[in-house]
Formats: sequence, structure tokens, C-alpha cells
Amino acid sequence: MKIVELLAKELQNEYQITKEFIARFPEDKTIYKPHEKSMDITTLTNHVVEIFAWPALILTTDKLDFAAGDYKPTKFTSIEDLQQKLDDDYELGKAALENVNEDHLSKRWQVTEGETVFADFTKYEAIRHALNQITHHRAQLGVFYRLLGIDLPSSYGPSADSQKF
Repeated sequence: MKIVELLAKELQNEYQITKEFIARFPEDKTIYKPHEKSMDITTLTNHVVEIFAWPALILTTDKLDFAAGDYKPTKFTSIEDLQQKLDDDYELGKAALENVNEDHLSKRWQVTEGETVFADFTKYEAIRHALNQITHHRAQLGVFYRLLGIDLPSSYGPSADSQKF
């Protein structure tokens, strides 16, 4: 199996898990945050969803420059809008992986703010980092849900809420 096929399969697995988390988004708690330094639940959830389009961004650009305004976050607060954004961004990421030449993964990609370089990756490393970000931020979302008393779906195995004792 080729690397891009493995990345596409992993993106699809993360998409399936994330759909279950989005289905539980608390539309009545959009400004909730468990700590003053935390993102609010809306910002966090939108960020998780947007990451699914990152393979397309990474494979079609050389960098993400915050100073140039390359990133414009979304602010959806309904399950329906979040689910649609997730579906759309997943399709963008999936299509990018289906249409890339394996050799393209060794090219460089950066995250910058003007002249300041925050990250310098190969495109493969950047996509792997994005996949890790989905897992990381979805786990944060799971903590938010737990604190709000929202049942957690299964992720990489059953959650305590999905098991019958």
C-alpha cells in the first residue's frame, strides 16, 4: 500500500469517529470553556472540523502564513452546519490525497507568521501532524463533553458511555 493510500485511510477513520462527536455538539453551550485559558467549545469544535481540509491546503500550497491572512476560522454553532463543514472538508482532504503523486509528499511546507517560522515540515510530515491534531483536539472536546455530562462516543475502542455494565 502506498503512503497516500494509508493517509487517506487514516483520514477516513478519523472522519467516521469525528462525525459521532459532532452529532453530540451542545448547541445550547456554545461559549462553554472549562478554564479561562481554554478555547470555547465552538472554537475547538470548528477547529477539529477544519483540520480535515488541511491535506488539500498542504498539498496545494508551500505554506500557511497567518500574517497574510491565509487562515480564516469558521464559527458554526449548529450540529447541521458543523456536520456539513466536516463533510465538505473531509471531501477536500480526501480528494487531495487521491490525486497527489507520492513524490510530492517530500516537498517542504511551512507554518509562518510573516518571517517567523513556526513549523517546517515535509508535506508528508505536515499531513501526519494534521492527523495528530484531529486526535488531540477531539480528545480535548471529549473532556469538554465529559465535564458537561455529554455521553462520549467510542473512539479507538468503546467509551465508558458506550459499554453496558
